[in-house]
Amino acid sequence: MKLLLTSSGITNKSIAKALFELVGKKPKDTSLVFIPTASNIEVGDKTWLIDDLNNLKKLNLKSIDIADIAALDKKVIIEKFNQADILFFEGGNSYYLMEWLNKTGLNKLLPDLLKNKVYVGVSAGSMITNKDLNLKVSQKIYQEDLDRRKELKGLNFVDFYVLPHLNSHWFKKVRKNLIEKEIKNIKETIYAIDDNSALKINNNKVELISEGKYLIFNE
Repeated sequence: MKLLLTSSGITNKSIAKALFELVGKKPKDTSLVFIPTASNIEVGDKTWLIDDLNNLKKLNLKSIDIADIAALDKKVIIEKFNQADILFFEGGNSYYLMEWLNKTGLNKLLPDLLKNKVYVGVSAGSMITNKDLNLKVSQKIYQEDLDRRKELKGLNFVDFYVLPHLNSHWFKKVRKNLIEKEIKNIKETIYAIDDNSALKINNNKVELISEGKYLIFNE
């Protein structure tokens, strides 16, 4: 399986290069489907989502489609996915996104769909690839989903956890000392990546791509 797990999308040349190394095609021959679902319940300014789309537009791709899995018929979603080289899962609320993947049954179909495609995650889209959503830690660090009580299984594509937005001014608690405090009972490796970093995974081989900062815990 080929994955590119990012904090904030395709924010620099290094991350873009890693993406097309995974795809194995030139940008002009590459089709992408943008899945905005995780952003649906985020209230307020959405310029971050527009920025992510603008960064994709700058890549000069063959095409960019959009598929909100909370709004479209499953057959339409699968058709859109089948026509794309890249499945781009945008950021927002990871719990909400995982709920819809479960409701539609796409969580079970994705492994087969991804046999010849690349999965790109942004923030929440990266976090759902873990074995679970690590709810207690996520609530403390990101101050989201505070009303949720039930842990939710993730896609289980990777055997580590991803914490996006390291040192971001939007997320004041994603800092080394606070992360260390909250992860004491976790044995798995944890990658905390900033908005200029990503994890490139090709058949279980993990490579850090960064023009910024990152931290590795439990390595």
